[in-house]
Amino acid sequence: MKSNIYILAGLIAASVISTPVNAEHCNVNFNYGVIIDPSHVRILNHGQTYVQITNNEQLFIGGREIVLNEQQQTIINSYSQGIRDQVPQIVSIAIEGVEIGLKAVNKVIGGLTGENSATHRKLQEKFDEMQMRLRKKFNHSNENYYIAPQDFDDFDEIFAGEFEQEIEEIVSESIGTILMAVGEAMANRDEETIEQRVDTFDDRIESMGEDLKLEIGTKAHQLEERAQQFCQALSDLDQIETEIQITIPKLADYNLISSERKLHE
Repeated sequence: MKSNIYILAGLIAASVISTPVNAEHCNVNFNYGVIIDPSHVRILNHGQTYVQITNNEQLFIGGREIVLNEQQQTIINSYSQGIRDQVPQIVSIAIEGVEIGLKAVNKVIGGLTGENSATHRKLQEKFDEMQMRLRKKFNHSNENYYIAPQDFDDFDEIFAGEFEQEIEEIVSESIGTILMAVGEAMANRDEETIEQRVDTFDDRIESMGEDLKLEIGTKAHQLEERAQQFCQALSDLDQIETEIQITIPKLADYNLISSERKLHE
């Protein structure tokens, strides 16, 4: 019985580690920070606004408006819309990646200790706090988003980072309480002998583990497909950025997006 519990605990940890998508071919970087709100797209360099696009049409560099001709305005509009589309995507993918791990752990613990048990509620509170901090990490509220400079090739770090470690620590610290709750649940079962109770619980754990693998695998695959689409969209946006560098001389050195395509040019 105990061996199966620890096997399942290992499955919990594995689910958290493997949930973030594997986007090994997403060779795309953000070289600056990006903030978007309903009216502005701001590109930050060392905490200062370097480039700002207002209402998808007005361009400011270092706080000064740049007068644009029709061609330049069209390119800036496409670029601004692209950033507005893609930044929320990566925030959504990042949040969902961690939440899949949280839901998996929560489901297993609820299944072992009983839904809404004291142990389950206590862990759920910790997970809820973690989700709130995850959203704050991206300043995600009322259509406001923030992305720090980062390499999207390392999706594991974007999705999990300290949150992955924290989930594992919460589960590790709670394993004793979980085992006690499992013992109480077994003691209250109707089977005649301890052996029958153990066999029934072992079957339940095995079934739960298989269900968990299937559920996580499906959701992680869907998330990976979204991440691949995101990477392709950023690569396309990088092409628009190259046009901006050519058509707007004051942005010749501007380079928010670095992609494998650009590195090979």
